[in-house]
Amino acid sequence: MATQTRVSRYKKRRLKRWVYKAGFLFSIILLVIAANGIFNWWTDNKKIEKLTSEINNSVSIEEKIPDPDLTENINPPEPEDTSEEANDYWDYMQMNLLSVDFTELLNKNKDTVGWIKVNGTNINYPIVQTTDNSYYLTHAFDGSYNDAGWIYADYRNDMVNFDKNTVIYGHSRLDTTMFGSLKNILESDWYNNKDNHIIKLSTPTENTLWQVFSVYTIEAESYYITTEFYSDEQYQTFLDTLKNRSNVSFSATVNTNDKILTLSTCKDNFGNRVVMHAKLIKKETRN
Repeated sequence: MATQTRVSRYKKRRLKRWVYKAGFLFSIILLVIAANGIFNWWTDNKKIEKLTSEINNSVSIEEKIPDPDLTENINPPEPEDTSEEANDYWDYMQMNLLSVDFTELLNKNKDTVGWIKVNGTNINYPIVQTTDNSYYLTHAFDGSYNDAGWIYADYRNDMVNFDKNTVIYGHSRLDTTMFGSLKNILESDWYNNKDNHIIKLSTPTENTLWQVFSVYTIEAESYYITTEFYSDEQYQTFLDTLKNRSNVSFSATVNTNDKILTLSTCKDNFGNRVVMHAKLIKKETRN
């Protein structure tokens, strides 16, 4: 009996040692995986930083006064309208447009369709577009594999004429590259400054200005990235829904004569999104 007890104790001690060893080995494996992930993240960031610097140094980007003969005010308020919305609209009309020389960008990447700048954030990048919404989730502007991806337009959108809802995506990077600084729009420092309520977008055919009317966070869904509407009633309901979702009360109103721009990125690892919507208010045809 005593012998059996000693054997049993020996087996238990041996089992504990194996459990400790397995736990230690598992911890080492997790540590290696984590270290590798951090290294890859750092490497991707460095590559994006270098690529962005090369782009900025090789491309002509300017803030220009719009040419009155080539500029159209989109869906302006009535002349007698003295509301806050009307006043803000005309104030924004005085802003310069962003104008980009796309020659070098198109030489580097034929998928280039525009350049976007969002006031009050670090967003100031060329936009690409291809035949799906997955390629640029894991590829940089130069086509190299990179988990940072790039800023890209929904493949369903027409980036020349713009649809009722033009959608732009980007990863929310911790170093605030790509759409990593889009979360700024949820902070009071951003939305209390009306100069931030503007998106500037330049394409090879037009320079455009967009006035923000809604910002919010939401669980992953497909409703706000709808691009086709079968009636004015459906589109107005869509616009009202987006406007009512906003965390901030913007002066801008929206109706079926408006075209809108939607920016979307991840808020966290649980599928929630940070979303911004703006309406087109001015465009200048490029020579």
